[in-house]
Amino acid sequence: MRLTALFLFTFFSYGLTQAQEISGTVVDTTGQPIPFATVSLKKTRDSTLAKITISDTGGVYEFAAIPAGQYYIVVAAVGYFTIRTTTFELKDSVRVPPIIPKFSGVLDMVQVTAIKPLLQVQPDRIILNVEGNINAAGEDALDLLRKSPGVTVDNTNSISLSGKNGVQVYVDGRPTYLSGSNLAQYLETLQSSSIESIEIITNPTSRYEAAGSAGIINIRLKKDKSLGTNFTAGAGYNLGTYSKYNANLSFNHRDKQLNFFGDYNYHNATTLAHSIYNRTLPDTLLLQQAVLVITTVSQTFHAGLDYFLNKNSTLGVLIGGSLVTDSVKANSSTSIVNIPTHTTDRLLVADNRTSGLRDNYNFNLNYRYDGSKGRLLELNADYAVYRLRKDQLQPNDYFDSTGQHFLYSDSYNILSPTNIDIYSIKADYSMNGLKGQVSFGAKVSYVTSDNSFREYDLENSGKILDSLSSNNFTYNENVNAAYINYSRAFKKRLTLQAGIRVENTTGKGNSVGWQQSLTDYTVYDSTWSRHYTDLFPSASLSWKDWTFTYSRRIDRPDYQELNPFVFKIDDYTSAKGNTQLQPQYANNLGLTWSYKYALSATLSYSHISDLFSSVPDTTDRSRTVNTDVNLAGQDILGLNVSYSFQYKWYSAFVNVNAFYASYKANFGVGKVIDLNVFNTTIFSQHNFQLGRGWSANLSQYYTSPTIYQATLRSHTVWSIDGGLQKTLFNGRATAKASVSDIFYTFRWAATSNYSGQYIYTAGTTESRQLKLNFTWRFGNNQVKAARQHQTGAEDESKRVSSGTGGGTP
Repeated sequence: MRLTALFLFTFFSYGLTQAQEISGTVVDTTGQPIPFATVSLKKTRDSTLAKITISDTGGVYEFAAIPAGQYYIVVAAVGYFTIRTTTFELKDSVRVPPIIPKFSGVLDMVQVTAIKPLLQVQPDRIILNVEGNINAAGEDALDLLRKSPGVTVDNTNSISLSGKNGVQVYVDGRPTYLSGSNLAQYLETLQSSSIESIEIITNPTSRYEAAGSAGIINIRLKKDKSLGTNFTAGAGYNLGTYSKYNANLSFNHRDKQLNFFGDYNYHNATTLAHSIYNRTLPDTLLLQQAVLVITTVSQTFHAGLDYFLNKNSTLGVLIGGSLVTDSVKANSSTSIVNIPTHTTDRLLVADNRTSGLRDNYNFNLNYRYDGSKGRLLELNADYAVYRLRKDQLQPNDYFDSTGQHFLYSDSYNILSPTNIDIYSIKADYSMNGLKGQVSFGAKVSYVTSDNSFREYDLENSGKILDSLSSNNFTYNENVNAAYINYSRAFKKRLTLQAGIRVENTTGKGNSVGWQQSLTDYTVYDSTWSRHYTDLFPSASLSWKDWTFTYSRRIDRPDYQELNPFVFKIDDYTSAKGNTQLQPQYANNLGLTWSYKYALSATLSYSHISDLFSSVPDTTDRSRTVNTDVNLAGQDILGLNVSYSFQYKWYSAFVNVNAFYASYKANFGVGKVIDLNVFNTTIFSQHNFQLGRGWSANLSQYYTSPTIYQATLRSHTVWSIDGGLQKTLFNGRATAKASVSDIFYTFRWAATSNYSGQYIYTAGTTESRQLKLNFTWRFGNNQVKAARQHQTGAEDESKRVSSGTGGGTP
């Protein structure tokens, strides 16, 4: 054991001084930071480019893992003359004195404004800069994702990336703690006024959780910039069929000893939606139309405290959560047609009333040591708690074919409380070594999930528990993980990053309820367990304008997807989970070429085995049950091309994402899935600087038919948004007005032909809205950013879903 420890210490400590860091700031003549300046590090010997980066909102830039040698720096920023530093010798990590470019115009005649590009394309990610996008005013995070390059949000609000499911969503590098419908509803509470950017990360390193076969979407919230106190308040009003409004407040106080920060968001919205769900079954035709009125009131909050023990060490506490109540009034009418006789037998009227409560609290204790020569230690202890409550009243009233004469009623009430607790401890350490940078770490997590499902039949005598349809499901899971990652910059613009992660998973589930035997009713107690260990390598190799990437990733089932409960949507439609659902694995390859930081093209290939999907099946010849299953596999070949353009007062970004996907599975006679699709998504944004603080924005989104949930082939969807913005009071306030989906074309539709039934489903929502937003910033406008921080309970929390077994149509 001692020899092993000595070997590891020697291995990771070797070559600590072989690669160094260069950092500094770009400021104007008054000492104020210049954000988004292009900073190029060049070799003195031949003036070739060694590395390039962009200064952050505080004007800070840095280059990591730079070999010893002689260099100089070139800085270019909008509104400033390009400036070059003198040559310097790099032997150890260097802090460059502030670089001060000069204005290219006269201050009292010209107002110079640095404009952050709306989208940026990097080899491993696309960054959508929400701040400054006028059309984003009044939008929520789910709306923004719906219109992001390569991202698809289907009719159940499931998120996929370039045709692949298994997307993991972070906020500020921290877990969202939700998935499924709860994730979608949480994203609807994050207003664009508090979002700085959205990062679509297609090739995460081994330091990230292995979960996320399609990649990671990281939503970065706005931060502020130096010593002092700052507040930002905002309010928004959206008008569609119903009114919607939101308000937000964020603050940040920082002095030499501590940093205290937080935010609060309130969202109140009532939304009208229409849906059609028609099914042709072996002997029955069901023609369903529904009108839904959805009311959501949400409060989300985050607060943190960083205490600076000394110049290298910081102790921090984070507390966050969300309180959400919602109600859904779904008035549906279903014509039940007998196919052999071609006559309407009955009319089913179901006025579904569902109320929900979703409380989530997250607690994090963290420590950070940032030493010299690239040494960085981060420790995290996390606890997350979820209390999900759902109360559904489902009256099913049957009338004759005319709808005038009442026949009978089949009504029930479903109560489904869910309690989930997540514990995790995580450690990460990185340092310069082996002529590059070495990172390694470990994590232990434990999850408990307790799901109760009670279905009551509503009769004249009152509520009667249906024992055969009710039970209790518990699930416990432990994941132990460790990783190591190495990166190095070589000569001739060659950069290598490689790592491997190992994760060991142990899960145990138990379902208790009643079952009917030949002569009586008996209690069943079903217990199952699983145990597996996997390796997840990742690598990238960059040379000049080319980058090659590879990664292997996993997606474990959401806790409720393992839940075998049968959840009724109406008398003819239900959904359930699957205790036999296995993890899905993905192998991803990518090749990226970029040209002058304006044109970028990525060719990618992914193979996913045991793909998750919710597929419709038939029972009793006339009923549909949606079940979570594993498909044999999915293959996707994709091409993503992006181009940015700027000329004086006009700038544009165009992204074209095309992929070919195939889905294959065989569940027996009549249940074979063999589908393929070629999808093209075109996204563009156009920005106009009109002068005197005025600017305008026009954005366009188009996607051709694709495949949802392995069996549903969707129709084309497109939309156009437009907006206007005015800055007021010397930049302290911003007023925005925009119209989303101007031509009201964002309407979804899909068809399926599987398991002896043909499905046509379609729907609309309030996609066309007038949105008004006003933001006011007061206090010190240069408060230093709250420390970017990533907690430890990442993978587990994102698998918390709606508390029901399975998806809905």
